[in-house]
Amino acid sequence: MGTLKGLALLLAAAPIAAATSWTPVRTGGGGGFVPGIVFHPNAQGVAYIRTDIGGMHNMGTDAIALDPQNADVVYAALGLYTNSWDTDNGAIVKSTDRGNTWTFSNLPFKVGGNMPGRGTGERLAVDPHNSNIIYFGARSGNGLWKSTDGGVTFSQVTSFTNTGTYNPFPGQVYGDIMGLLFVTFDSTSSIINGATSRIFVGVADNITASVYESTDAGSTWSAVAGQPGTYFPHKCKLQPTEKALYLSYTDGVGPYDGSNGSVWRYDLTANTWKDITPIVGWNYLYFGFGGLALDMQKPGTLMVASLNSWWPSAQFYRSNDSGASWTPIWEWGDPYYPNKLRYYSLSSPNAPWIETSFWQGWNTAVDSNALGWMIEALEIDPFDSNHWLYGTGLTVMGGHDLTNWDTIHNVSIETLGAGIEEMAVLDIISVPGGTELLMAVGDDSGFTYLSASDLGTAPSINWINPEFATTTSVDYAGLAVGNIVRAGRGTGSPQIGFSSDGGRTWSVDSAGGNTTYGGSVAYSASGDTIVWSTDSQGVVRSQNGGSVAGVNGLPAYSLIASDKQNNNYFYAGYNETVYVSSDNGQNFPWAANVGGRINAIIVHPTIAGQVYLGTNAGIYQSTTFGSS
Repeated sequence: MGTLKGLALLLAAAPIAAATSWTPVRTGGGGGFVPGIVFHPNAQGVAYIRTDIGGMHNMGTDAIALDPQNADVVYAALGLYTNSWDTDNGAIVKSTDRGNTWTFSNLPFKVGGNMPGRGTGERLAVDPHNSNIIYFGARSGNGLWKSTDGGVTFSQVTSFTNTGTYNPFPGQVYGDIMGLLFVTFDSTSSIINGATSRIFVGVADNITASVYESTDAGSTWSAVAGQPGTYFPHKCKLQPTEKALYLSYTDGVGPYDGSNGSVWRYDLTANTWKDITPIVGWNYLYFGFGGLALDMQKPGTLMVASLNSWWPSAQFYRSNDSGASWTPIWEWGDPYYPNKLRYYSLSSPNAPWIETSFWQGWNTAVDSNALGWMIEALEIDPFDSNHWLYGTGLTVMGGHDLTNWDTIHNVSIETLGAGIEEMAVLDIISVPGGTELLMAVGDDSGFTYLSASDLGTAPSINWINPEFATTTSVDYAGLAVGNIVRAGRGTGSPQIGFSSDGGRTWSVDSAGGNTTYGGSVAYSASGDTIVWSTDSQGVVRSQNGGSVAGVNGLPAYSLIASDKQNNNYFYAGYNETVYVSSDNGQNFPWAANVGGRINAIIVHPTIAGQVYLGTNAGIYQSTTFGSS
């Protein structure tokens, strides 16, 4: 066997573009964590969300800031990780046309849009009296940064000295100093040299002090006197009519933790703190508080969300008297457990798969998580007291009858994430003569679109029976196109599933047990054999539904693919080496070396022996079953 032929990567995009059309694939919205939602305070109908992955320009978004004086201007702090595996520094980006175009201001440090604590904030804020002044609270001990030229450049505020020392996971991959948590301007304070005089900054410091203020437009800073200790502040919001700050606290930085916490009100005139923690029907708390919303149409009306109440479900509280009293969105009845009184209804018309796959039994099950989890983003529309939104670990939810809470004590909640597609698509296939699209995704298992006409309709159900939290690979049998196999990562069941009807329904195959999972899987052309490059047991093979056994000749974590017309052939790649099996996946002898690391193996759907390799040195082709 010899060297595979390399194909030149020519800049001839026009003919390809002319021959290709693209159709949006609708899931109905969501698919991941939404840590931040921001309504514009002075422009009706303008709001932004941020996500921890995907985000803007396919980067994580750690903060959003709007210019109160210009509804067209939005800022975002971009960057995914602050740990060692991400070599890129972050940036503050600015749009003057509501996100259509952006300019970048690069930072000399990393930004962690997918790091712990990403639901706190907002870390980025525009001076409400001076659009040229922007503050950013950095992670990793980098402190407070300021722009005085509308976000073109940023410099460190050296007078702000508490940069935070708390590290939620010391010595672990996500371990890093949390740093600063939020920046909040007091728009009711005086103006000094054209700038708002009073500014508050949150710090991940539960020992010394966590809330600092400046009363001289950022020249000097001091810890706010009398502030609560022990917990970390997640949200700090100004109610200008009341001249008060409201803050939510929890004992972790989020978004997954939280076993205790509190809610506080700070009077900006008297400079006094008041504990307004809602404890309704409980004599103790087992969660903290993340999401915090103020109704700007009704001073004194606010809501908070639990962080995290994993059992029996998330909790919301609402107050109409500045936190003196509260009512919950659900409570235990009399008798107590399991009599759960729910003051809400749920629906998911935009994404019906959420209702059928995640909310089954929400109105009867005691421990349903249908209200969501990881609720750090919670907002009431400043122009409409009935309209509210909140972000969960799955999507955006909310409703349009919120004031019913105060009269009939019942609200309608629905998924409102249409257009927000945050899923991590890990594998996709389109089956010639069969199913139009099968999409394997992280966290939400996967979806089947049987025909091209289905692509514009959100699926009614995701992949279940088995349902993996994450599906890593999906493949089809080229000569029996209704036969589909998928592999994934989850808990409690075998991580391999089969379909004989193009992905309409699935069955569990226990051949791999519960310890074989992940990786990539390939289906032989006739559908009698799978070869599975797993994350846990190396490369294994199963024939006719039998038990799995190791193959010969392949390193663990090899990429694999099957010939779609010849049942005997499978192909594999590892680093720069190509392996080919001609005995239905039992043995994989060396076939060739190519000039770059193999990143993908694509087999022609209708021509036997035609294989393409995607490498970091270009694309390679074989038309002879990998022999040349």
